[in-house]
Amino acid sequence: MITQYIFYFFAALLIIAAGMVVTVRNPVHAALFLVLAFFSTSAVWLMLEAEFLAIVLILVYVGAVMVLFLFVVMMLDINLVPMREGFARFLPVGIIIALLMAIAMGSVFTAIYFNGAHLDVVTPTATDVNNSRELGKLLFTEYLYPFEIAGAILLVAIVAAISLTLRTGRSKKTQDPSAQVSVKRADRVRMVKMKSEKKSG
Repeated sequence: MITQYIFYFFAALLIIAAGMVVTVRNPVHAALFLVLAFFSTSAVWLMLEAEFLAIVLILVYVGAVMVLFLFVVMMLDINLVPMREGFARFLPVGIIIALLMAIAMGSVFTAIYFNGAHLDVVTPTATDVNNSRELGKLLFTEYLYPFEIAGAILLVAIVAAISLTLRTGRSKKTQDPSAQVSVKRADRVRMVKMKSEKKSG
């Protein structure tokens, strides 16, 4: 019984945090609410015995992606006034899409697949099953070639991003260490002789 209350608590927290992400005005606060949503999702996944996904969500998204999001949001000077000008214009379309999504989710929750009548007798799983070990076996045996192809695609994307960033012909402000070392005093400091002034009595 206590596990159900814990599940409902994190599920409600997840829904509230996700709603605050899209309704809060400050982008930094939105990113922080997204971190809270990730934490709630990882707690729900832990209760569903998906430990690997929960840990990856914390390490990858909260530990890396959200730090990058916060860094970019806080470094950029985002002007929120032009972003809010078109809110009222697209509000009817957003309401229609939200209603369609609510109808679709309601039809899924009331479907026959969720009442348990079609399910056969489910054999209980062993308690000593390691999800990470089973996932590793599947990735490196049955799905080895798709896993390697995905890694190759990501490598090509990284190389392409680096090559696009380091293209020649762009105005870049870089330092020349050799020119800084070989500089002379006369190039930086100029001595000027001036007559001293006397205060008038």
